[in-house]
Amino acid sequence: MAKARHIRTMEEFAGAVGLSRPTVSKYFQDPGSVRPKLREKIEVGLRDTGFRPNLFAVNLNRRRTKIIGLIFPNSLDPFYMGLRRRIESQATALGYLPFVFSSDGKAALEAAALETLSSLNAAGVIMAPVGGDAGHRGKVKKLAKSIPVVFIDAPFDEEEDFVGTNNGQSMALITDYLTRFDEPPCYFDMPWVNTNAPDRREAYTATMRRRGLEPIFIPLTPSQDWDFERYAYDEASRILRQGGFPTRVVLCGNDRVAFGVLAALHQAGRKVGIAPDCDLRVAGHDNQPLAEYIWPPLTTVQQNTAEMGRRALDTLLARIDIAHGAGRPRPRGEHILVDGDLILRSSA
Repeated sequence: MAKARHIRTMEEFAGAVGLSRPTVSKYFQDPGSVRPKLREKIEVGLRDTGFRPNLFAVNLNRRRTKIIGLIFPNSLDPFYMGLRRRIESQATALGYLPFVFSSDGKAALEAAALETLSSLNAAGVIMAPVGGDAGHRGKVKKLAKSIPVVFIDAPFDEEEDFVGTNNGQSMALITDYLTRFDEPPCYFDMPWVNTNAPDRREAYTATMRRRGLEPIFIPLTPSQDWDFERYAYDEASRILRQGGFPTRVVLCGNDRVAFGVLAALHQAGRKVGIAPDCDLRVAGHDNQPLAEYIWPPLTTVQQNTAEMGRRALDTLLARIDIAHGAGRPRPRGEHILVDGDLILRSSA
């Protein structure tokens, strides 16, 4: 077959390979559903003509699309970038088309992303929820009843599927380690943008009391701002101007908060680390990519984004199968918690 770059439509391609339009369309929806001889003929035709179908249009015309929506609160946060890469690569390898949206931590943008995915006839959605008022949560809940949705990083409620870090286990690891120094760790909270904030605070509290210590909370200005570094820098600078931290060991709610705290300490001329001449020790949670390369390298907890992404996608695909009458039914509201690992570096 001579190469014919002018072929632009499915109809033209079907005519070029001598098959019906429905047969060719069936191949693009599921190659395995076409008989081997016809499949080979189509694949030879694809090589010879250079034709590539509009997969977006193919998906929209399917009863069961291959579009999967991914919604994250912050597209620049390295943690969410890591989750996105894991899920995208696995979904693409399985023949799905991931559509990624950033809600920028705003309920209105999250709602717009959900409406767009609904209009695209998405097969399912994986999202890290931002919360919002009762009206917004009602919209999210309604969508979760119409198409499969798996929540990641922060749970939506007890009735919806969720995959995230086991904050009770991971915060206990880092808190328990820090209680072994001469002074107990004080806690520098993260902004309460999702349920990770109270969960980690509670885990710190429980671990301190289990060790026979009273929790020490640094007084901070309440915030729901996703600019964690700026927030922590401003708050730490204020604390230093007002007399300093209550102890010489500071546990931060996440690494991005720790980055802001470290910046404020460095600017104030305070030395951070485990050496005898250091003023303070600082630790975080998440093991962000920069945690290893700032100075001093940050002691933290590694979140297993690879496992979280894999489990979230597996759960979503199982829900999609169930929604289309395939697969074994399973109760909704499955919450999967992935343990973290302690990463010891020279900051604490």
